[in-house]
Amino acid sequence: MFTKNDLEQIRDRGSELRTVERQIENFKKGFPFIKLEKAATPADGIVVMKPEEIHRHVAFYEKQSATKSIVKFVPASGAASRMFKLLFEFLEIAADKQAIEKAMNKASDLQSIQAFFKRIQDFAFFATLDKQLSASDKSMNSCLESHDYASILKALLDNEAMGYGNAPKGLLEFHKYPKGTRTPVMEHLAEGALYAQSAGGKVNIHLTVSPEHRRKFEEHVANIVKEFEKQYGVSYAISFSEQKAHTDTIAVGMDNEPFRNADGTLLFRPAGHGALIENLNDIQADIIFIKNIDNVVPDSLKQDTITYKKALAGIMLEIQHKLFQYLSMLDKGADADQLKEMLEFASVQLGIDNIPKFQSASATADFLRLKFDRPLRVCGMVKNEGEPGGGPFYAGNEDGTNSLQIVESSQVDPQDTAQVAIANGATHFNPVDLVCAVKNYKGQKIDLTHYVDYSTGFISKKSKDGKELKAQELPGLWNGSMSDWNTIFVEVPIATFNPVKTVNDLLRPQHQ
Repeated sequence: MFTKNDLEQIRDRGSELRTVERQIENFKKGFPFIKLEKAATPADGIVVMKPEEIHRHVAFYEKQSATKSIVKFVPASGAASRMFKLLFEFLEIAADKQAIEKAMNKASDLQSIQAFFKRIQDFAFFATLDKQLSASDKSMNSCLESHDYASILKALLDNEAMGYGNAPKGLLEFHKYPKGTRTPVMEHLAEGALYAQSAGGKVNIHLTVSPEHRRKFEEHVANIVKEFEKQYGVSYAISFSEQKAHTDTIAVGMDNEPFRNADGTLLFRPAGHGALIENLNDIQADIIFIKNIDNVVPDSLKQDTITYKKALAGIMLEIQHKLFQYLSMLDKGADADQLKEMLEFASVQLGIDNIPKFQSASATADFLRLKFDRPLRVCGMVKNEGEPGGGPFYAGNEDGTNSLQIVESSQVDPQDTAQVAIANGATHFNPVDLVCAVKNYKGQKIDLTHYVDYSTGFISKKSKDGKELKAQELPGLWNGSMSDWNTIFVEVPIATFNPVKTVNDLLRPQHQ
């Protein structure tokens, strides 16, 4: 299948031949659907904290954090192009007054387009946009009055102007303040100072970015970091990384043979956010907070986020402490009563279900050691109010046990009515609100790549140079890539989840 040149290309990318061959097998066989056992709910699988418990967990985190290294990990490579999809479509006909009238009368688009122009002054980027128009000898008022929507959109979206159409989402002006505006990056710096300080007031923030935008991120951070250090009385250590080339997956034609570029080389494609498990694996910290770049709110609404982030971290540290105690017991030789206590902990606290009956104490101890000595994550879950996203479930594992998993809809067999019913029974969904521990009880960094379920990838159809192809995404960062982690689900308020998927989401009260 592969020529000498192919093998050299694979090697030069840092990939392994067996990995590429496995990816091609995935194309041929497809990925199996996950086996859901039941939805995790507040009655079974999702922790719901009482006010006094929140206070206790926060206090525990604040006490322990003084001795811990902490990193705030932010996937920030997302481009803003999807945010402006409707505006791009509208721009195509915006120079035609008759076409505009038709577009404005399309029920599906009418409200969104009208809301954008009617409330354009409410966007944090309005002042910059108005200034951009002035540079072209135009004014916002005259453009709106004459229905010259094309000039407004070109000033906002074109690369020669503000360039928002192809900018990274993290660098857009999201929120207005009396003294200026803030980007998502700036809001994450503020958040980091408020709940993710390491000893000595140091705030470590790591952003994963796309190669073409890295310089812009670095320049942006260089321009703002001193101001934020002064405002919050902290010192920042901000680092960046990109998806690693060797995590790209090979593309194939519709016949499952390797797809080749015009020059005969193999085509590799970025493999989705699941590739970031490699970036996360490079982080050396006791506590890692993970949150998407666009899920931020202004300072006036940050209190719930701060409180619950600390509470989630407190729960994680308490669970970790208990796991470390048990692993120490297992090393010394746990007695029957201790093993019984550990089995109950595995079932009740870690959500490990359908645990087999073991014939000997040593077999029980081996099972417990395998389950306890793993990466740990505590995941915030919000009540399902119709937003898209994966959800919390109990799902089957190869060893016959069930465990708590974040499951995306693409992992569920749409033809299996029983599985679809379980999926539809989810009361909560995943807002990507994680606190992770990636060191073992001996203080050693765990290799996270050993805990990925590679059978949970995803295949999609794409095209290149006019030819159809199939592309493959790696297991998602918070579902398949963390499949074999110890997982705790905790309910968090919807106020902590305010993503910006379309530009008009910035008009929501949470972003004003």
